[in-house]
Amino acid sequence: MHRLYEIATLSFPLTSTAEVSERARSWVTSPESKGVLLGSWRTDIGRLGRLLLLRGFADADELAAERRRALQSADPFNGGELVTELEMESYAPFPFLPPVEPRAYGKVFEFRTYRLKPGGLPPTLAGWEQAIGPAHEYTAHLVINMYALDGAPRVTHIWGFASLDERAALRAKAYAAHVWPPKGGPENIHEATSTIAMAEPYSPLS
Repeated sequence: MHRLYEIATLSFPLTSTAEVSERARSWVTSPESKGVLLGSWRTDIGRLGRLLLLRGFADADELAAERRRALQSADPFNGGELVTELEMESYAPFPFLPPVEPRAYGKVFEFRTYRLKPGGLPPTLAGWEQAIGPAHEYTAHLVINMYALDGAPRVTHIWGFASLDERAALRAKAYAAHVWPPKGGPENIHEATSTIAMAEPYSPLS
């Protein structure tokens, strides 16, 4: 079971997307790698020229070992001269959500990150726990929501849809029924960003 998660973000020139993706794939699936690759996506709306990799880890030791492997490597993620920026973020899942399992959503994914006000995580967790059930038609498309273990207080949730039209329709229906957004959530958001990304052919989440 995945107790912790990492999102690694690789930045590169747009023309290098396919090559960087294959290089990163070889890094996260090599025999010496720790954790499990759950998803790989290229950004399509938002900041372009980025590859997003989601991996699950059994515990903090396993995540730390894989982080050290990247930090101590002269060529992390096999990016070579193509990768211009690398960011690795550690997360714990919202405790009431099931672990991420590979499945098909439709290849269109949204990554939403909310930077929270200080002390904003407890009411955010409480609101989400109450809203998940009533908003099931929409939250069935939730891959995971996680809170950051490092850096600014923030949560990142990942959603999967067949299309942007499906996403818009489900969100509108949930808002109209007053089952979304979670109570106590928006009041604690300091800053919000959203990125639309497309699953790579080898991504377990697709």
